[in-house]
Amino acid sequence: MTMKQIYTWFAMILGLGLLAIVGLTSWYTVDESEQAVILTFGNADENITQPGLHFKLPWPVQEVEVLSKETFSLDFGYSPENQESASQVRMITGDENIVQADLVVQWKITEPAEYLYQSNDPEQILFSATSASLRSIIGSSTIDDALTDGKAEIENEVRELLVSLIDSYAIGISISDVKLQEVDLPNEEVRQAFMKVTDARETMQTKRNEAQKYSNQQLEEALGEKDAIISRAEGDKIERIEKARGDIASFNALFNAYENNPDITKQRLVIETLEEVLPNANVYIMNDEGNTLKYLPIGTNNSSRALVPDENNTGEQTEGGANNER
Repeated sequence: MTMKQIYTWFAMILGLGLLAIVGLTSWYTVDESEQAVILTFGNADENITQPGLHFKLPWPVQEVEVLSKETFSLDFGYSPENQESASQVRMITGDENIVQADLVVQWKITEPAEYLYQSNDPEQILFSATSASLRSIIGSSTIDDALTDGKAEIENEVRELLVSLIDSYAIGISISDVKLQEVDLPNEEVRQAFMKVTDARETMQTKRNEAQKYSNQQLEEALGEKDAIISRAEGDKIERIEKARGDIASFNALFNAYENNPDITKQRLVIETLEEVLPNANVYIMNDEGNTLKYLPIGTNNSSRALVPDENNTGEQTEGGANNER
């Protein structure tokens, strides 16, 4: 075989090799659960998210990196198989108590170029950011909030802080969700002590509520009694005012009668007074020679008679509107 033939065969083999490389590296496929990034001489310049068959310039001009679009889970919590995880999940609350927290972060790759080339290990950065976010929020919360009804608020605050950190790092990851699985005390002894403290606090609150209820009840009764006293006083006031007005009207009527006929009014007043003082006695009014009137209570029957002196001085008395008596 001559040198010319050798060169010809070499050129043919090289050409076939180049054709094979072009044919094999000029196309690629992307599944529905995948995404790709095109690299031109090592620089990312295009993201491919549409599934199907795609073409590109052959290697080494362009390359393709295919990544998943699925949602990943990062478990930040204690695992019995990994004893080091116990120290990772222990953290101090704002009131200086130690708790263990389990957290699950759901994330996905949204910027393939940033995920591939912005950092050496984006998942480790995500883990560190999760730890920092959780410790920061737990560190500003009380143990009561962390163990009871404050978990939802802690979870929301951790999510907001973690999203903010990941966005600032620009590592091509987005946070889908954050789930605070469990927050608990580190061991049984501490757990029992905390339960005793919690029970004592609940008992204190119950007693305080009962005392407040009793105080409110006594206050309501006192206010009701006060209103009743004021109401009775107002009624007595009105009654006395009306009685005083009636007395004034009676006195004015009597005074007018006295001005019109003083003598008759005097005798009437004397007789009415005797009737009030001696309601069950018969009253006889006698006239002697000195024209002096004498008032003698005689008898015990229930009728009362008023006798007026005879103007003719006959010694007989005239009973007002009744029979004569001596």
